[in-house]
Amino acid sequence: MRQPIRAGEMMICEIDPDTLLDEVTKLKYSEWRLMQICATKTGEDSYEVLYTFGHGYRLRSIRLKISGEAKLSSITSIYPIAYLYENEMHDLFGIEIDMINIDFKGGLFRTGVKAPFK
Repeated sequence: MRQPIRAGEMMICEIDPDTLLDEVTKLKYSEWRLMQICATKTGEDSYEVLYTFGHGYRLRSIRLKISGEAKLSSITSIYPIAYLYENEMHDLFGIEIDMINIDFKGGLFRTGVKAPFK
C-alpha cells in the first residue's frame, strides 16, 4: 500500500489491484461497511476504481488503477451487496470482474451502446 492521502476525516489509500481482496478483507474484519464503488475512465484504455468504506463518521477509500483489458477480482465474497456496483462497472465501462456472486452478464443496465463509457 502506498502512503495514504488524508482529506479531513477521509483517508484514501492507493493499492495494486493484486492486493484488493486482502485490503477489503482487513476492512471487513475491522467492521468497516461498504458504501460505494465508483469507476472513472482516466485515459484511452485505463480506469480508476474507488471503493469507499465507512466506520462511524469516518470514511476510508481504496483507489486502484487498471487497464481496460485487466480483470478485477470481485469483492462479493466479502461484501455480497457489491454485486450491484460490480455489474454497473461491467455494463457501463466494460471492466471485467472475475467471480461476481450475482452476474447479470451485461444485462443490469439497458443502454443503446454496449459499455458507453469504455
